[in-house]
Amino acid sequence: MDEPVKVTREGKVLVVVLDRPKVNAIDMKTSQLLGEAFVMLRDDPDLMVGVLTGGGDKIFSAGWDLKAVNQGEMSAANWWDDDYGPGGFAGLTELWDLNKPVIGALNGLAIGGGVELALGCDLLIAVEHASFSLPEMPLGIVPDAGAIQRMPRRIPYNKAMEMLLLGERMSAQEAANYGLVNKVVPADELMDTAMEWANKLAKAAPMALQAIKEVLRAIDGDSIRQSFQTMRNTDLPMYRAVLSSDDAEEGVKAFVEKRDAKFKGS
Repeated sequence: MDEPVKVTREGKVLVVVLDRPKVNAIDMKTSQLLGEAFVMLRDDPDLMVGVLTGGGDKIFSAGWDLKAVNQGEMSAANWWDDDYGPGGFAGLTELWDLNKPVIGALNGLAIGGGVELALGCDLLIAVEHASFSLPEMPLGIVPDAGAIQRMPRRIPYNKAMEMLLLGERMSAQEAANYGLVNKVVPADELMDTAMEWANKLAKAAPMALQAIKEVLRAIDGDSIRQSFQTMRNTDLPMYRAVLSSDDAEEGVKAFVEKRDAKFKGS
């Protein structure tokens, strides 16, 4: 049987494909493999950016494999005690020390845990026929692997509640209007657009690129005033390294000399 997660390297970009027909549902093994892929992105100094997409052209992911739950392969009670691998459910929803950006290239419907996986990404590009839905309520469960935590912070509260309580489906175009999705593109442009963005990010100074996520994570929940103090007084190794890095000096020098910077990650 083919592996449900396919991983390829394209220069400094790690491309991760969730490919588990028919609906790219996520069982324990699939979650563990996704986690391994994102740990590879985190730990390999030659990798700068991740691109995540789904196999096929209809569904990005239907989320939690409810058939596996029904068969007792996974538990609904205290599900987080099961071994979903590094990064929690789907390998990305709780991988708090991943400072490298992940671009979600949504090739179709994101349902339930598929929405939560998408919310774990930093940038989202969706095909025109993509949509988002959280149908957990009629199943007697709640979307607690990221949707409850993240959705009300990404879109207006009342729209998030429509999705969480009523199971309302949101189209890619509506998601873009609310800022949940960065860009909507025709299906045949999805991966080209994602790779264009990824390769642009891969040219950035490595430490500065990672410092952005490190700082954002640290100041989450702070007031603006508090966030300044957090940045100045908290142990943020990547941010501290950026301030005195050779790359920072090179970036300024290249700007003044009107040339492309040659960053070395130091």
